[in-house]
Amino acid sequence: MLFGRKPAGVEWLLVFLGNPGEQYEHTRHNVAWDVADELAEDLNVPIQRLKFHALTHVCSVGGHGAMLMKPITYMNLSGQAVGEAARFYHLPPQRVLVVCDDVALPPGKLRLRAQGSAGGHNGLKSVAQHLGGENYPRLRVGVGGKPHPDYDLADWVLARPQGEDAKAIQAAVKRAAQAIPLILERGLERAQEQVNRG
Repeated sequence: MLFGRKPAGVEWLLVFLGNPGEQYEHTRHNVAWDVADELAEDLNVPIQRLKFHALTHVCSVGGHGAMLMKPITYMNLSGQAVGEAARFYHLPPQRVLVVCDDVALPPGKLRLRAQGSAGGHNGLKSVAQHLGGENYPRLRVGVGGKPHPDYDLADWVLARPQGEDAKAIQAAVKRAAQAIPLILERGLERAQEQVNRG
């Protein structure tokens, strides 16, 4: 293969932000990893190959070659894995879809955007730093805000949702996993109408 040619097979990078370790499983901050697992189950593929400081799998999603990626660098350094993979596959930021939690959205609400600010999310800040800006699409999954102002935000996002919040978030995880193939197949603008409606 000639140097500089694009490696075959990967047209999209699908990034699911979270933290490795059992203590973080199914917490609000790791909801994107739940989306990744749901999507992997739908596609009947494992996300387990260690590459680019992430657990990965390359497969077809929505008719496009895609790498599913769960960075294992911890949330604040997620951009390291994303930047390495994007450079390797010569992907522009517009072809890097990042899934993450959002405390500004009600539990279970999805929000798809073509670009935007990190909104205080350290994982998104790191991705922007390594991609050279915020011009990359993101799918946010609402996990709800702190119950009162004095509650520590870190404690809130690193806790597992309970009751009605848990039900709403679990339903959103399924909708998000179903939305990702739609985004790749139909394009961002058309998918936004459907994803953001619910």
